[in-house]
Amino acid sequence: MTDTNYPSATGSTPQNEPSKGSKNKNIIIGALAAVVLGSWGYFLYDKNKSGDKIETQQSTITAQSSDLSDLRQDFDNALARLDSVTGANNSLSGENAELKAKYQKDIEAKKAEIRKILSDKNATQSELSKAKNMIAELNDKITTLETEVTRLTGENQELTAANTTLKTEKADLETNLATRTSEKQELEKTVDVASTFSASNIQVVPVNTKKSGKEVTTSTAKRVDKLMVSFDVENRIAKSGPADMYLIVTAPDGKTISEGSVLNTRTDGDKTYTAKIPINYEQGKKQSVQFPIQQNDFSTGNYKVEIYHNGFKIGEGVRSLKKRRIIRIGMKK
Repeated sequence: MTDTNYPSATGSTPQNEPSKGSKNKNIIIGALAAVVLGSWGYFLYDKNKSGDKIETQQSTITAQSSDLSDLRQDFDNALARLDSVTGANNSLSGENAELKAKYQKDIEAKKAEIRKILSDKNATQSELSKAKNMIAELNDKITTLETEVTRLTGENQELTAANTTLKTEKADLETNLATRTSEKQELEKTVDVASTFSASNIQVVPVNTKKSGKEVTTSTAKRVDKLMVSFDVENRIAKSGPADMYLIVTAPDGKTISEGSVLNTRTDGDKTYTAKIPINYEQGKKQSVQFPIQQNDFSTGNYKVEIYHNGFKIGEGVRSLKKRRIIRIGMKK
């Protein structure tokens, strides 16, 4: 019997031809293999893509971390500048305080917001960019503040120098003024002393007034009604105008004839004076002065007359009064 690939008349399958079931099986196996291979291919693709994404994220995180570190460093530098401006220049007192207050509110607000962003570990790139811009604005504010402080420091130094000069000039003026004042006082004292009158031609005349009104001189104490004191005064420096002369008359018993008024002298202390004699002096001319010393009874002995002007004794005179002389007439025996 001859082998043939054609089917037999009865429809049976040749022994070496695969069956239909085997073909279907192979197709399923192939499809499954393709699915498995596709799944592995997708897995490998997805894994590579995820790796790239992770690497990108890590790069982004690293970059953000570096940016954050740089921003913190910039912020610290800005704060150091601010401390230098507001801390090291407190000697500018009032103006610096006003200047600091002018920028303080805005600067403090920016500092607070920057700190909030920089302390956030999950800060976004947008927030970091905002912080960077705010740090730049803060630096601009600090630069303006530095410029103003530099200007004020210069002005303060100029004022300090000017004040030092003024103090020196004031001290010199005060020294000169003290010297001038002392010289003026010495000059005034010299002029004052030099303007003291001198007295000359001093006379003390005891006078007896008759019933007729006629006045005659006498040396008898019992007959004396008054002592007429006269003298001349003169000074070439003293200006024309009123002046006061003081008389101190001391009786033989050593007591001053006085009503109790006191004269403060420059050399003899306080003294009770007898009379104050006002005169109207004409500069450069000799002027005569007269004044009567009156009392009820004059004693025998010396009457001393002292003349004072400007606190100085300018002259004195003495007059002696005697007892009444009694003439006895003898009787014839």
